[in-house]
Amino acid sequence: MAKTSKIVANERRRRTVARYAARRAALKEQARRAPTPEQRSVARAALARLPRDASPTRIRNRDAVDGRPRGFLRVAGVSRIRFRELAHAGYLPGIRKAS
Repeated sequence: MAKTSKIVANERRRRTVARYAARRAALKEQARRAPTPEQRSVARAALARLPRDASPTRIRNRDAVDGRPRGFLRVAGVSRIRFRELAHAGYLPGIRKAS
């Protein structure tokens, strides 16, 4: 089980990313399509002024059940350990043992 503070911090980051997603996308598009280098640098500076946690790369994939940060499997949204437990119990449709 991960520390509760880490799980809460990650959820806070998710909310921050969602709040600034449209603004970040607009600024990135401005920086990409700016006709002059000055306009491009203004857009990049505005992008840099956004909160650090507004970047989607700051979000950590965690196990949905206990928050474990390592061994995350995207297909199920859980860690490798929990995936194995759920697969053996038959809770993951279409998943079965190889042997």
